[in-house]
Amino acid sequence: MTIREIDGAEALARVGELAEVLRDCVEGGASVGFMLPLAEGRPEAFWRRVAAGVAAGERHLFVAEDEAGRICGTVSLVIDMPDNQPHRADVSKMLVHRRARRQGVAERLLKALEAKACELGKTTLVLDTVTGSDASRLYERLGWQKAGDIPNYALMPEGALCSTTYYFRHFP
Repeated sequence: MTIREIDGAEALARVGELAEVLRDCVEGGASVGFMLPLAEGRPEAFWRRVAAGVAAGERHLFVAEDEAGRICGTVSLVIDMPDNQPHRADVSKMLVHRRARRQGVAERLLKALEAKACELGKTTLVLDTVTGSDASRLYERLGWQKAGDIPNYALMPEGALCSTTYYFRHFP
């Protein structure tokens, strides 16, 4: 398993692989902003926008690649913040394909993202996830602090309401 940052050109070239990871997560029940059934081309359009954001310097994109070199996980560090928040960044779209789960992929992606955030001088990171999810347990285990829950904040891919928990992490 390899974890690395990719640039906008590589992200654009690998939109199909990134879309497959997103598709698998949504079809597996992950509430990550998309509903079932996924419209044709919607995951690819999303990743083309992400690739443009990476190319524009608005975000950093990390991928996990399996032994065959295929993308099996991803996460973004969004650094395009308002003028009064230059010290802050958001963690976005932590996605791990079901074939790669329970192998430490998410933890390794998050640690790479945190290292990049520190390198960029970011001292506060923020993320949100489904309340009580595997992801929430991971974030808490890795030292993220719970800011609070918002009931009925989002929908699961099949339409049921779910609560969202916000987390933050401070760095010296």
